[in-house]
Amino acid sequence: MQRIGIIGAGAWGTALAVAARRAGRDVVIWAHEAEVAGTINAMRRNVTYLPDIHLDCCIRATTQLAEATACDAVLLVTPAQHLRMTLKAAAPHWRAGVPAVICCKGIEQGSDSMMTEVAEAELPGQPLAVLSGPTFAIEVARGLPTAVTLACADKELGNALVRALGAPTFRPYLSSDLVGAEIGGAVKNVLAIACGIVEGRGYGDNARAALITRGLAEMTRLALAKGGKAETLMGLSGMGDLILTASSVQSRNYSLGLHLGQGRALADILAERKAVTEGVWSAGAVVDMAMRLGIEMPISAAVDAVLNGGQSLDDAIADLLSRPFKMEAH
Repeated sequence: MQRIGIIGAGAWGTALAVAARRAGRDVVIWAHEAEVAGTINAMRRNVTYLPDIHLDCCIRATTQLAEATACDAVLLVTPAQHLRMTLKAAAPHWRAGVPAVICCKGIEQGSDSMMTEVAEAELPGQPLAVLSGPTFAIEVARGLPTAVTLACADKELGNALVRALGAPTFRPYLSSDLVGAEIGGAVKNVLAIACGIVEGRGYGDNARAALITRGLAEMTRLALAKGGKAETLMGLSGMGDLILTASSVQSRNYSLGLHLGQGRALADILAERKAVTEGVWSAGAVVDMAMRLGIEMPISAAVDAVLNGGQSLDDAIADLLSRPFKMEAH
């Protein structure tokens, strides 16, 4: 796997391009916006999404999906809600046997589909993998030590992807549990918004720790109901990603919750942002999925009620704090 395609030229897609090049691969990165592709090729920087990182000349940008898919493996790094539309456009160019590595985190609105389910529908028969874990794009791009989960049902293919992308400071750990890796990446965004709200309201570290712990229980219940493994949620793509995203203002989801907790309006926060805050769009889908499966996810439901149901923060918090006492169990 010498030639790696990346579909999506936001901060994370660009950071993965840098990581793949650091591992010795040639990289073609597809950008939806022509100006982003142009500045990458002309200035060796993604001025819009990751301006402080120099991009090696072996990272080439394109606006043609056919070029990004003419590779040995393709990383899918579009916003989760855009993945289906992008794959519909890419599918005619996709060569048989080229693995699609899902690097976006979310649940599709409307269908409540996981990203692997979207990919299976739009790229039938193509091998799939999931790359997820505690990753801030800027730290990966700078070469700071990072570990991720790479989940793939085909162990031989998974090992090939690990060899293609792995480097001393970017360490993929192989898993066979795509469902667990995906659920962790999607639900942690919703929980991070809750933790940001707690910080914005000044409720303290005890409350944030409680939310992280009980949020992990919610995440695990949903993963098990979808056929995932509990141990996956105790790893990098579950607990690791949740701890990172729910405790740092570098996280778009945590910082959005922080502003909400301080009294700002959701529309005003989103209007200031170029990058997508995935938890906003996944919250409703996560809760819908849980309801269909008969899974109780009170923290996620409270976030959805605030973001999409018009409930006030005060009422949502009061509802959570008035829940009955029960045994601690996942």
